[in-house]
Amino acid sequence: MPVPFKRADRVAGLIQAELSHLLLRTVKDPRLHAVTITAVQVSADLRHARVLFTGSGEPAGMAQALAGLHSAAGFLRGHLGRTLHLRYAPELTFEADDSVERSLRVAALLKQVTAPEGEEGE
Repeated sequence: MPVPFKRADRVAGLIQAELSHLLLRTVKDPRLHAVTITAVQVSADLRHARVLFTGSGEPAGMAQALAGLHSAAGFLRGHLGRTLHLRYAPELTFEADDSVERSLRVAALLKQVTAPEGEEGE
């Protein structure tokens, strides 16, 4: 029997889509031009949302993007509350998503471990 999605999962998807749209179309902060929302995790009571994002690859760019997101958090939260018709607009917490870098590092390690073509049959 399939497990139904929880409401928090559906709301997280809506928040991710709306934040992506806002960052692309509405927010004018130049620090946020390269920001991509990768995931949103919402608490069961829908009061807190953890937003994972990626930006430019360098640490200075990520720090600037995080500062830009913190400064725009009030605007984003208010817009989410009005657009999604939620009783409580969730408090947004932003965190840099390093999963892409980790996956690239694991792929490089796996590439080093694989045997050369001549040693596969032994």
